[in-house]
Amino acid sequence: MNQPAPIPGARRDPDAAWPSIERLALFLDVDGTLAPIETRPHAVGPQSARNDILTRLSDRLGGRTAIVSGRTVADIDRILEARIAAVAGVHGLERRTAGGEQVALAPHPALREARRALEAFAGADAGLEVEDKTLSVALHFRRAPAAAEAVRDLTGRLAAATGLTRQDGDCVVELRTPGPTKGDAVTAFLAEPPFIGAVPVFVGDDLTDEDAFRATAEHGGFGVLVGPLRDTWATHRLPDVDAVLAWLNALARADEEATA
Repeated sequence: MNQPAPIPGARRDPDAAWPSIERLALFLDVDGTLAPIETRPHAVGPQSARNDILTRLSDRLGGRTAIVSGRTVADIDRILEARIAAVAGVHGLERRTAGGEQVALAPHPALREARRALEAFAGADAGLEVEDKTLSVALHFRRAPAAAEAVRDLTGRLAAATGLTRQDGDCVVELRTPGPTKGDAVTAFLAEPPFIGAVPVFVGDDLTDEDAFRATAEHGGFGVLVGPLRDTWATHRLPDVDAVLAWLNALARADEEATA
């Protein structure tokens, strides 16, 4: 089976045996992995070619494909047209199993206060955007990079004052209900059918994906970093979204050819 390029010096040996298609379980981020990052989160929408690849590949894997993203489950379904049953949203705070069971925490009571503070701060700069995810609230500064230090200072103070968890991402800082991470979501899926006994491969690009890369390593699997090299728990790398989609399409096509 073709696989992404190994990362030299990775924490887990990238030359360890890559799982066969019969044992592989894929866990995929959305932004920067399945879809290009846009300046505004809601600019990302459905794309039929990508979603068709996901449908075909999930069928080949017997349903062992899950989405693990910072977006809400509802927003993931909007972008991917509900093609994938197993989905974890808000970095693991909400989750839908492959069987359709919904698992989620109650929102932290301080989120309302935090959202008001972020909205007041964002009102002074049109490049800032507040995103309410119910279980968390995010402040995006991709269109206002000069505000990065002030955003991190404000969110750090709010986290300390409220007990919310601060989570830094690519041009975004999020205040979230304390609870499961992306890594915890991967671990939970692996304990449920159809993922039981599978070898996990997580594909993601952001700092928020490091928990998932570490979890896959702990379960004998592999992490695939999308984009530039950095200090990471991932073992392999793909350069961009187009390369991810090409690789996923090749996985599905190779399996079709093998079973033809």
